[in-house]
Amino acid sequence: MSTISIIGTGNMARTIAARAIASGNTVEVMGRDGSKATALAKTLGDGATTGEWGAVPAGDIVIVAVLFDGVVPAVTRYGAALAGKTIVDISNPFNSTFDGLAHDGEQTSIAQKVAEVAPSDATVVKAFNTVFRDVLETGHPDIFLAGDNPQAKASVQRFIKSLALRPLDVGDLKMAHWLEGAAVLTVALATHGAAHGNFALTATEFQP
Repeated sequence: MSTISIIGTGNMARTIAARAIASGNTVEVMGRDGSKATALAKTLGDGATTGEWGAVPAGDIVIVAVLFDGVVPAVTRYGAALAGKTIVDISNPFNSTFDGLAHDGEQTSIAQKVAEVAPSDATVVKAFNTVFRDVLETGHPDIFLAGDNPQAKASVQRFIKSLALRPLDVGDLKMAHWLEGAAVLTVALATHGAAHGNFALTATEFQP
């Protein structure tokens, strides 16, 4: 099992942290508001600690669980403290109507923007962004991930498997753009075809 650092104190941070601890991992919570980080760690109980905002994270895997417009600023703020770390971006840059991406017209992603500002020896992986929080909390959805570094992706895959979830590698970090687009699709399905959010995108294998 691993020590995972989570930057953020919101719902996704809590959900991933709780599932990680239940699976035997140790979680360090780091938040801009220290009191919120301390409160979340206390709620999570044994297996959770609190780290100082901007300090070197304890975990080799650092999950950035803040709103999309705060991800790049957070990584920039941490700067060299993230050297050698695997940074996991879980954000979705939805537009104001949730039917497109905030960077429509530009084939990029928050994860790719993170890679531009992260230390040169840090690696970035996109993951967890296509799953609704309630499903992640109680279900066993597939977790799609993208990244350029095979070793970093392997470590994230091991962490995902420790949560009793199935990781599905979709390729290089440039595929993060399409993972963000897939999140737009999930919102559209929740609004129209499914009319609820109790589902997750998956890949079903068929025998020839």
